[in-house]
Amino acid sequence: MSMINKEISDFTVQAFQKKAFKTVTKKDVLGKWSIFFFYPADFTFVCPTELEDLAEKYSEFKKAGCEIYSVSCDSHFVHKAWHDASERIRKIEYVMLADPTHRLAKDFEVYIEEDGMAERGSFIVNPEGKITAYEVNAGNVGRNADELLRRLLACQFVAEHGDEVCPARWQPGEKTLRPSLDLVGQL
Repeated sequence: MSMINKEISDFTVQAFQKKAFKTVTKKDVLGKWSIFFFYPADFTFVCPTELEDLAEKYSEFKKAGCEIYSVSCDSHFVHKAWHDASERIRKIEYVMLADPTHRLAKDFEVYIEEDGMAERGSFIVNPEGKITAYEVNAGNVGRNADELLRRLLACQFVAEHGDEVCPARWQPGEKTLRPSLDLVGQL
């Protein structure tokens, strides 16, 4: 079943950000665009490459009015330990959510019961707390922050311009389409 337009459930979790622990709730997410970026576990191989890629694009996500929430089923203490031990993870300024109870992973339907970990899921959540786009990859396939940013910008554009749609490879400033009966013959 599709998760498009699914409202995220209420939650309260611990997090690590900027060398400090903090609590994050659904209320903190509402009112702005958000990316929930699930990954299997801290201290792994593909995960730090993805999180570093996001860290290098974080300012562009912030410029677009979007907060990034990376999420694994590790605790906030493990996030801190990984931050302290890894040069790649030390670059992260966005929020690292802890999900040791698996509540978020289950709500976003990426929890792998037999492994106790999450799949690689990327979810774009609008200011109303509803999922507008998502993808889930196999655990051994890393994601690309450039493409995630492009999809966020396309989702924001469509939300603002409801009568226009974004074609494949659309970038901000490029031509969009206006669905109409006149276009049907061109399809």
